[in-house]
Amino acid sequence: MPLAESTRNSFLNALCRNTSYANGAVWAKLHIGDPGTAGTTNAAGNTTRQQATFGNVASGGAIDNTAAIAWTSVSTSETYTHVSLWSASTAGTFLGSAALTQSKVVNSGDNFSIPISDLDLTIA
Repeated sequence: MPLAESTRNSFLNALCRNTSYANGAVWAKLHIGDPGTAGTTNAAGNTTRQQATFGNVASGGAIDNTAAIAWTSVSTSETYTHVSLWSASTAGTFLGSAALTQSKVVNSGDNFSIPISDLDLTIA
């Protein structure tokens, strides 16, 4: 998943300028198209962000989720194509986004989840 420019800049400043960088929880939001550079475009009708858990230490410049990220009884029928990551359950800082490996058609009342190890974050 590509990281947002602001996230990359924060990492570089922490690495090269001795500034601090800390982010609490990571929250995932669904989209029905590319979220754009601010992460706010093409939001899914189901606007609830779900917390992503990354319990293992990063290795090889990568980390992935250690618990499924689940949305239960979604509120609208639509096709999910992308996910964005945020620093808070509402508002917060946009961290990055990516297309799902496969788009997923859901109907109102369906459950949707991103399985364990399927949300992969890398720094190249």
